Amino acid sequence: MLKKRIIPVVLLRNGVVVQSRKFKRYQMLGSPTATVERLSSWNSDELIYLDISPSSLYDLGRDDLNHADYDTIEDIIKLIAKRCFVPLTFGGKIRTMGDVAMRLKNGADKVTFNSALIDSPELITQCSNKYGKQFVVVSIDAKKIETSKYVVFKGGKTATNICPFELAKQAEASGAGEILINSIDNDGAGEGFDLYLIDRMAKSVKIPVIALGGAGEWKHFEDALNTGVSAVAAANIFQHSENSVYNLKKHLYEKGFNVRKTLDLEKEKKLL
Repeated sequence: MLKKRIIPVVLLRNGVVVQSRKFKRYQMLGSPTATVERLSSWNSDELIYLDISPSSLYDLGRDDLNHADYDTIEDIIKLIAKRCFVPLTFGGKIRTMGDVAMRLKNGADKVTFNSALIDSPELITQCSNKYGKQFVVVSIDAKKIETSKYVVFKGGKTATNICPFELAKQAEASGAGEILINSIDNDGAGEGFDLYLIDRMAKSVKIPVIALGGAGEWKHFEDALNTGVSAVAAANIFQHSENSVYNLKKHLYEKGFNVRKTLDLEKEKKLL
């Protein structure tokens, strides 16, 4: 039986790591390279970096944030990949096959599409055909509009009339290898995952589903792993050292969940 994965998500806004709440409020945290070193060393199964920058400006001129000089997203990917020792997925602003090739060339192991699935679904198929569906993750941002009814927000901002479960089926048919489902309502709230949303998504497709949005304590990960998802992802909670991926995986393993066993504790303490 495949192990359930624990995946930290890092949100990049104009080159700086941020915390997000309901896709509206953003708090600056610091360097993307320092973050990758910490999360990679914590025994994470994978890392997902999402570029949510509203513009193409990546150097804010904020020397006080102590990050390396970079001017483009390509520079950032190179820096992150050099410091990442687990599979790395990179998403955001992917519109062409050239965008895909640049990310893979500079160290990403997978790419994730969001708006492209709606605007140019053929890109999903082209990428899957050229690189293999294992390289293709589709990110879907969903918002509840009434009981048991959800709609997709393109790029997390623009409302559509599209059902997320039907969109996931289209993504699977187009060649996607995984679905990342994110609850806009639960984003950054720390009150738990939308269990109905993630379980129904897992039942809608045959490919792996990654749940995102709402983790605030270890019990929330337990609840999510009791649904049909293949992996659980989180962003804000892992920005605090006491909430390391190592501590979470140790907790889940001891609770009997099918996650990868952590490294020897004494060795791991040196990484915390």
